Amino acid sequence: MIRSVLALALFVAAAPLAAQSAATPAAPAQPAVAATPAKQPFTIERSWQIQRLGNPVVSPDGARIVAPVTRFDMKEDKAYTDLWMWNADGSGERAFTTHVGNEGSPAFSPDGRFIAFTAQREDDKAPQLYVMPIDGGEARRLTTLATGVQSPKWFADGRRIAFVSRVFADLPLAEQGKRIDERAASKMTGQVWDGGPVTAWDRYIDERQFHVFAVDVGGGAPQALTLGTGLELPRSAVQGTDSLFAVSPEGTELAFVADSNPAREDANNDVFTVAIPAAGAVAAKPVNLTGENPANDGAPLYSPDGRTLSFIQQRIEGFYADKGRLMLRERRSGATREMYADWDRTVSEYLWAPDSRRLFGAVDDAGTVRAYEFPLSGEPRAITGAASFNGLALAKNGLMVGLRQTFIEPPTLVRIDAGSGRATKLSTINDELLANTDFGTYESVTYTGANGQPIQMWVNYPPGFDRSKKYPFFMLIHGGPHNAITDGMAFRWNAQVFGSWGYVTAWPNFHGSSGFGQAFTDSINPEWAEKPYQDVIKAAEWFAAQPWIDKNRMVAGGGSYGGYLTSIILGREHPFRALVAHAKVYNLYTQYGADFATEMPRFGGFWEEGNDEVLRRNSPHYHAANFKTPTLVIHGQTDLRVPVNHGLELYQTLLMKGVPSRFVYFPNENHWVLKPQNSVFWYQQVQRWFQEHNAPKAD
Repeated sequence: MIRSVLALALFVAAAPLAAQSAATPAAPAQPAVAATPAKQPFTIERSWQIQRLGNPVVSPDGARIVAPVTRFDMKEDKAYTDLWMWNADGSGERAFTTHVGNEGSPAFSPDGRFIAFTAQREDDKAPQLYVMPIDGGEARRLTTLATGVQSPKWFADGRRIAFVSRVFADLPLAEQGKRIDERAASKMTGQVWDGGPVTAWDRYIDERQFHVFAVDVGGGAPQALTLGTGLELPRSAVQGTDSLFAVSPEGTELAFVADSNPAREDANNDVFTVAIPAAGAVAAKPVNLTGENPANDGAPLYSPDGRTLSFIQQRIEGFYADKGRLMLRERRSGATREMYADWDRTVSEYLWAPDSRRLFGAVDDAGTVRAYEFPLSGEPRAITGAASFNGLALAKNGLMVGLRQTFIEPPTLVRIDAGSGRATKLSTINDELLANTDFGTYESVTYTGANGQPIQMWVNYPPGFDRSKKYPFFMLIHGGPHNAITDGMAFRWNAQVFGSWGYVTAWPNFHGSSGFGQAFTDSINPEWAEKPYQDVIKAAEWFAAQPWIDKNRMVAGGGSYGGYLTSIILGREHPFRALVAHAKVYNLYTQYGADFATEMPRFGGFWEEGNDEVLRRNSPHYHAANFKTPTLVIHGQTDLRVPVNHGLELYQTLLMKGVPSRFVYFPNENHWVLKPQNSVFWYQQVQRWFQEHNAPKAD
C-alpha cells in the first residue's frame, strides 16, 4: 500500500455536495439503550486508554494479519508500540512482539514465512531493521546504522530488503555515527542553508539526505541505491517515507521521488527510475518520468505483473491541495495516461490488486473516507459507504483488510468484501473499554452557506441528548484549510470529549475543504477568510434557530487554519461568547515567510501589485481594533509550521486592548499537542475557559 504525500497530511458514493439538499435534518438518532451507571463518560483521560491500531499488512496467502498497536502509559507519559497478529477470521488475536522497544513498519516476506520490521532495542542508537519468523522465534537484527532505518520493503525474490535512511551524503555508512557523535558533543550549533526548505513542522532540516538502501537478508553491509545518483528523496518528508520509493517485481529497477528544484521553497517533486546496480557497481543515471509537469508527482508503485508503473500527479504548481490524479505508465512503451480524468476526487492512498487489472484506494469523499475500486477499464466504484476506511491491504488470494473508524469507533481492524463492501470486525483489543463508555450520537447535516451553496457538517450530540432541553454549543473549526472532517475518531479536538462536558458540537466542512470537488477546495484561494467565515456564521445561525440550543451559550475554536479563522471571527461580528485559538496564523505577512508549504507563492509575493491588499483583507491582525471576545490562546514552542510568535502577538494584542484572555504555552510541543499529560492539560484549560466565560447567565 502507498499513501500519497502530495498533500500535507476519513453506500455507494455520496452525491456531490452541490447536489445535496439543504433541508433541515431529521431529529438526531437517540441512543438505543439508555446509559447505565456502569458506563463512564468519554473523558480525555479515557481516550488515552484506547489502544491505537496502525496500518495492517496481510500475508501473501491471506492466512495472517499483522498491525502495530500503540498503548499509552499516562504515568510515564510515553507510548509503547508492539506488533499484533490475527488469523484471517479474527481468531488468535495476540501480541506478536513484546519487547520493551517500540516496533513498527511490518512487512511480510514474499513467501509469508518472515516479518521484517523496525525497532530500537537494547543498544540500538536508532531504529534498526529486524526480521522474525512468522511462527515465532527470536528476531534477528540486519542493520546497525547510526542513521537508523525506516520504510522496509522486500524484493520479490525474498533475498533483500530495501529501506530508507537519512544520511550525510559525503560519508560512508560506517562513518556516519562518528559525525553524529561529534556534532552532539560540539559546542558549536550553527547551521547553514543555501536553499530550501529550512523547516518542516517541528524541526530544522539539515544537510542530511534521505536515500534508499538494500540489505541482504543473510546479512552484510547495505548497498546504496540512490546515493550517487545526484538525487535525493525530499528532505521535507519527515513524517514518513513509505510512499517515496518502490522496487520493481523483477528486482532490477527502483522508482523514487526527488525534488527537481531543490533550491526553491516550493518543491517540484518528480518520479524517477534508476537501474539497481550490481553489488559494488556505480549507480546508473536516473530517468525523470515526469519532468514535463511543473507540479508535484509522487507515490510510485509497480503493478504485480511488472508491466505498469502507477503514480499520483498534481498539475497546479505551488498548491499542495490540487487534485491528485492517478496515473499509469506502461513500462515498455513509456505511454502514460490519466485514469478518470473527469472524476473530481483525490486518491489519498492506493494499492494494486494481485491480478494487476485494478487498483484499490482510500478517497476523501464528501465527509467520509471511502474504499474505492479502480478498474483499468471502467469507472471508479465506491466499495464502502458508512464509516471511514483506510490502511487497505490485500493478499494474493484477494483477502482485503483495512481500518474502519467513526466518531465513536477508534481505528478497528476489519475484513472487507470488495464486492459488497461488507466489513467484518476482526480486532477486539478496545471492546471492553468501548462497551463501558457512554458515547453520544452524531449525524451529517447539510445547511446553506456562503453564496447560497450547501455545506456538509458533522453534528455530535452529548450522551442522553434530549430535544426538550437546551444545550451549550461548541463550533469546531478544522485546520488545513484544504482538509475535511471525516467520520473518524480524532484524538485531538475530540467532539465526544466535548460532549461529555454537555456540549453539542459541530464540524462544518466549509468552503476550501477537500472531498467535495476541486473547485470547492480551491474556492478560497487566495481569499482565505470570507467564504469560510460566512459558512461558520451561517452554521451558527442554523444552530441558534434550533430549540435545543442555548443561543446565549455558544463558543468556537480551532487549530492551525482553524485558529486562523477563529482569529478572523474575533475581529468580526459573531455570536460566540468565548473563543479558543490554537497554533493560529495571526499575521499573514510573517507566516508568508515561515511556511514553506503555503500556497501563497502560487499567487506571487506580497510585494507584488495587488497582493498587499489581499493580505490586508485576510490577515487577522489588521482587525485588532474590533477584538472584544474572551479568547484562550494556545501555542507550542517547537511549532515551525506556524511559529510561536503568532500566539504571542495575538495574546499581547488582547492584553493591550483589555480583552479577557489567557495564554497556554507548551515548551515541548509542536503544531499539535501529542504528549498524554500535555493533552489532558490542554483539555482541562479549554474546559476551564468555557466554565469561566460560557456559564449560564443569571436570571
